Parts: sequence; structure tokens; C-alpha cells
Amino acid sequence: MRPGVRYMLLSAFAFAAMTACVRIVSERIPVAEIVFARALVSLVLSLALLRGTGVHWLGHERGWLLVRGLCGFAGLHCVFYAVSRLPLAEATVLQYLHPLFTALLAAVTLREAPGRGVLPGMALSLAGLVLVTRPGFATGGPPLDLFAAGVAVAGALFSACAYVVVRRLAAREDPLVIVLYFPLVTVPATLPLVLANPVWPEGLEWPLLLAIGALAQVGQVALTHGMRHETAARATALSYLQVVFAAGFGIVLFAEWPGLLVAVGAGLILAGATLAGRGPRAESAG
Repeated sequence: MRPGVRYMLLSAFAFAAMTACVRIVSERIPVAEIVFARALVSLVLSLALLRGTGVHWLGHERGWLLVRGLCGFAGLHCVFYAVSRLPLAEATVLQYLHPLFTALLAAVTLREAPGRGVLPGMALSLAGLVLVTRPGFATGGPPLDLFAAGVAVAGALFSACAYVVVRRLAAREDPLVIVLYFPLVTVPATLPLVLANPVWPEGLEWPLLLAIGALAQVGQVALTHGMRHETAARATALSYLQVVFAAGFGIVLFAEWPGLLVAVGAGLILAGATLAGRGPRAESAG
């Protein structure tokens, strides 16, 4: 198993565990406050990890690092909102449109060959999207919350933008600096939203909020290392096991058993993501 694969699998598990914690905490804590807590923990950990490394914490390509932070800020708000409103498996599955978006964006901005699987991958992913969201006109069944589903898809697009920027930065910037810029942007950007509707955490909410930040840090660092060894499209496609982990957490913690349409739709989206992610392995950027 290549280093890039190991890093992406670790990232997938950490992010799935993080979303399970978000789902529990979001029953009472506003999404903006969860995002703020997650970013604040990440900021402290990132600065602590950078101490003594000799790496300049502001980096070199500060404009692109700022773009990475803004994409992460927007994407995380979308993802946490979707997780708070949708079943865990469905919210995670919709996020897995991002390998398709990543492949298309990387082809345009990074000149990475998208491979022959992008167009069939797009078709499969769109078919899977219809089944997962269950619009009544297409399936005859009760639809998912389409607004929340649309926010989840927007989160996938912002995530793809962030991954492409990470891939561009990975050749020159230290992974810890790239990770740092997410909380560096998100903490001040989210603070006004938190102050507008503050809710003080209670009991187990405190350790869960800390766990969200810690798990996210593990996932981000592992993801960034993975992107140094694989192309943007292939690396993100390798993280599809997050859907399996998230479905397991949904069953065990929330008794959310995915129905047949969701299972088939998830399979189509993951197949599309895998096809879109096929391509030559990138040389290590580090």
C-alpha cells in the first residue's frame, strides 16, 4: 500500500468520526459555533506543531494559501449544515461528488489529465445523486431535504476547490502551513456569526467539540500528506471509504439504516468518483 493511500484512508476515518461528533453536538449547538470550535482547536494544534520546525508559519504563496482558507471556511459551513439536517450516510455520500468536481477543476487549473473515466463518472454520479436525494418526481418516494442536499453539493464543490489549491501548494509549502490557513481564516470569519447567536456548551458537548477539532486536524494533515503523493483527482477518490465509515457510525449511533435507493445511489456516486479519479500517479510533491 503506497504512502498516499495510507494517508487518505486515515483521513477518511478521521473525517467520518468527526461528522458523527458533529451530528451529536448539532442537536443543540449552532453550526457556526461548531465550525468556530473546530477551527479554534485546529489553530492551536497547528501553531503548536509548527513550533520548533523552523518553518515560517505564513508560508510563501500567501495569496493561494488565503484562497485555500476561504474555500475551507465556506465548505465546512456547508458540510456541517448538511450533517446537522440529513442522515449521516446521505450527507457523506453527497460530499463524494467532490472527486468529480476535483477532476474537472484540476484538468482546467493544474493541467492534470482527467482521464477517460471523467465523463462516465459524471453520468454515474449524477444518476446516484438523483437516487440519494430521492426527488418525488423521479422516484415517487418522499424526497430528502432538497435545500440541505443542495448545501451538501455546494460543500462538495468548495471542497474540490480546496483540494485543487492544496495540490498546487503542496510542491512548495509545508503541509502544516497549508493546514494552518484554514483556521487562520475561519476563526475570525466565523466569530461574528457565533456572537450573533451564542449557546454555551454543556456536559459532554465540551469533549465532543474538542474531538471534532482533533479529528479534523488528523484528517487534514493526513489529507495534505496524501495529496503530496497522488494526483488531486486520484487522492480524493481514494478517500471514498469515508462513506462506509459514516454509514457504520450512522447505524451504530443513530439507528440510521440506509434504504435501497440510498445504497444504490451511493454505489453509483462512488463508482463515478472512482472512475473520475483514475489516472496516472503523480510524482511526490514533497
